[in-house]
Amino acid sequence: MAMFSRFKKSEDGQPRPATAPVAEPLKAPAAKPTVTRAAVTAPRVKQAVQHKPAAQAVAQDKEKKRKERLGEIKVELHKRLLENLNLSALETAPEANLRAEIAAIAGEALEQMSIVLNKEDRSTINQELYDEVMGLGPLEPLLKDDSVNDILVNGPQQIFVERDGRLELTDITFKDERHLLRIIDKIVSAVGRRVDESNPYVDARLSDGSRFNAMVPPIAVDGSLVSIRKFKKEKLGVDDLVRFGAFTEEMAAYLQAAVACRLNVIVSGGTGSGKTTTLNALSSFIDNSERILTIEDTAELQLQQTHVGRMESRPPNVEGKGAVSQRDCLRNALRMRPDRIIVGETRGEEVIDMLQAMNTGHDGSMTTIHANSARDGISRLENMIAMAGIEMPLKAVRSQIASAVNLIVQASRLQDGSRRMVSITEITGMEGDVISMQEVFRYERLGLEPNGKIIGRFNATGVRSYYAERFRQWGYDLPAEIYEPIA
Repeated sequence: MAMFSRFKKSEDGQPRPATAPVAEPLKAPAAKPTVTRAAVTAPRVKQAVQHKPAAQAVAQDKEKKRKERLGEIKVELHKRLLENLNLSALETAPEANLRAEIAAIAGEALEQMSIVLNKEDRSTINQELYDEVMGLGPLEPLLKDDSVNDILVNGPQQIFVERDGRLELTDITFKDERHLLRIIDKIVSAVGRRVDESNPYVDARLSDGSRFNAMVPPIAVDGSLVSIRKFKKEKLGVDDLVRFGAFTEEMAAYLQAAVACRLNVIVSGGTGSGKTTTLNALSSFIDNSERILTIEDTAELQLQQTHVGRMESRPPNVEGKGAVSQRDCLRNALRMRPDRIIVGETRGEEVIDMLQAMNTGHDGSMTTIHANSARDGISRLENMIAMAGIEMPLKAVRSQIASAVNLIVQASRLQDGSRRMVSITEITGMEGDVISMQEVFRYERLGLEPNGKIIGRFNATGVRSYYAERFRQWGYDLPAEIYEPIA
């Protein structure tokens, strides 16, 4: 068994000389005003302070006009490209040939327009034209930037990105709303969808696996809204998450035992808290000999086992037909001899089938839900069952949940942008009409650094795992000290 080692863890005040009185004091010439160092330098400092913003404003205005000019030139060049390029051959043409052809057409057009650009601007124009023809226009550089996790478009003139858990405004813009709508239509038409006034929102998946959502006017009041959750190419394992501080080696050892011993696990958290990343990491503890079926709305899981069957739900087509829900996929999955079922996110009536699967021989299944705490997660499961139209007494619903779910892992994105596994909670059964739970590990916030970074630590609660005997029987005899809290 792979075990993890424990980390070790604060005005001048001087008297004037007396002078002898004189009968008729001489009238002294008017004294010149005293000029101090401060009096000389202060105006200069003030002038410098005033000059700097003015210089910045001039530079910013100049750069803005430059971008506007390049934008106007690009629009005209794009029109000429569409007139001269063989659009039917774009998909099969080698990239180098296509770039050379775009540069040649653009160069000829600039010459005809009597426009002279320096080498840098010409290179920028050619790259942007290539992105317009083959990619997603202004969004293409952001999609290629590995430091960007989310791209959020609020109308044509405002594009935000998320880096390291923090949102920042970019200087990238679309020319206008028509330009933005053209890029949206390019994305959705590639996957057989459409978006317009009669169908003003759409979900899709980009060719690289990124999750795309858009909403257009009139529902989007100030211009089309677009969000792209980028697909992570690298597969983050448990060791990576421990190194990044998402949780500790003791917690990793506990989770390894929990997954290997086929406990049913729910990963709970808010949007962008790292639920899918955590689920991916936990799945690495599943034995390679097991058959795993995954069900998702948008395929994001990157399981590393050999025997994995992946399913993705499908929305209705233009005629409103052909929809395949997660529940449809889950029902079929139960007939396909799975050892474990992993549902990317449970948020509707499929919760019934998921709980039944966990209760009927598919131990070790996993899913994620949106909730702020483990107790809130249980309440959300109850609400989803009620919204599914299943009329059951509340005690029966809770009994079903208590027997199906063994472990709730709570992920959270903190205010400094860091993502932490803030709680690991076990479900131990029922006490009367209430589901009994015990927290085994938690993240404790201790303070805040001047730069806004949160100071905290992971700690055990001192409660021995309810499943410790099960772990031992499966060959995972965890040392008792991992449950001991740090003083």
